[in-house]
Amino acid sequence: MINQHFLSMLNNKSVIRELSEYATARGKEIGYENVFDFSLGNPSVPAPQSFTDAAVRLLETEDPVRLHGYSPSLGLPDVKKTVAESLSRRFGVPYTAGLIFPTSGCAGAIAHAVRAVSKAGDEIMIFAPFFPEYIPYINDTGAKARIIPAHVPDFQINLDALEQYLEQVKIEGQEAMDRVAAVLINSPNNPSGIVYTEETLRKLAQILTRKSEEFGHTIFLISDEPYREIVFDGKTVPYPAKYYAHTLTCYSFSKSLSVPGERIGYVAVNPACECAEYLVPMMGQISRGIGHNCPSSLIQLAMAESVDDTADLNVYETNMNLLYDTFKDLGFEVQRPGGTFYIMPKALEDDAAAFCKKALQYDLVFVPCEGFHAPGYFRVAYCQDTEKVRRALPVIRKFAAEVYGR
Repeated sequence: MINQHFLSMLNNKSVIRELSEYATARGKEIGYENVFDFSLGNPSVPAPQSFTDAAVRLLETEDPVRLHGYSPSLGLPDVKKTVAESLSRRFGVPYTAGLIFPTSGCAGAIAHAVRAVSKAGDEIMIFAPFFPEYIPYINDTGAKARIIPAHVPDFQINLDALEQYLEQVKIEGQEAMDRVAAVLINSPNNPSGIVYTEETLRKLAQILTRKSEEFGHTIFLISDEPYREIVFDGKTVPYPAKYYAHTLTCYSFSKSLSVPGERIGYVAVNPACECAEYLVPMMGQISRGIGHNCPSSLIQLAMAESVDDTADLNVYETNMNLLYDTFKDLGFEVQRPGGTFYIMPKALEDDAAAFCKKALQYDLVFVPCEGFHAPGYFRVAYCQDTEKVRRALPVIRKFAAEVYGR
């Protein structure tokens, strides 16, 4: 008999993908240039020349048997060393090569991190709003995602709700406390674009430290950081591993190098983390069970030569400002993003799905955020040419005026 769990998932497809498919089909009818598709977070700028040059040079000059051979199960040693040195230099955390585990993007990184610090029946806490795929990422390991509600309207971590939940767990007794394995955070955040402040991260670290002592075991922090380099107003993103020792950092070069199809990322284990020396070797064993077997050797090597480079990410800030100013002018409730290529306004009616359905009549493709656990809001992914964003602005104004009298 086929697996009924995965069969049932066919009836619960990603709303993001469904809307992206709708936009593609609509584009075939009227021309995709006339569809204002803000559904899918697919980078819209080319990879930096350094990455392309490295890949071409490797293909032209390296021994093909070596270049295309199997990578070691824990990743190429020189690549791991390069990543560790880059992180240590940038963030002041003394990583070594043995603490870096190359993965197939952030999804692969989270898959390994969750399995390394939890077992079936354990809980991983996540904070709304969050990327909907966190639910299968966690639940399909046998652990359980525990959702902490959003802190509205600023969408920082809801620290009060976290403490209240952990206090309730403590009342339930040691068995319940033992199930609390980790928390998973995402900053800059998809879908809100919010960057968690240093104050938020310090307070989170204090809570996790205190509760780890009370519960009698370490509560790990898994930090999902694919948008780390897309940050606005000349600011930097606070690095969570600097504030909490027991942190597993999950990273992808999909956004920074604009190479999502190459599926390259890593887990970086804080050297001060409990059992740090065992976690990366454990991930090699986890790979045996999930068929991961490391990213391609070519892409690891090309990434290593571009590890501190980025694509030209300035277009995202330009697009954000255009959309933010327009939404504010129309009276939408919206927080100004600190990074990513997403903005999350509140819909002009309580039902965001209904709002987004009405927007489709204007060929505006927005994503309702019920699945992100931010009901009443919608996500706008502005990773596209600025020219098209500019053309969308009068259409947004027309939609808001004709349907909602704005």
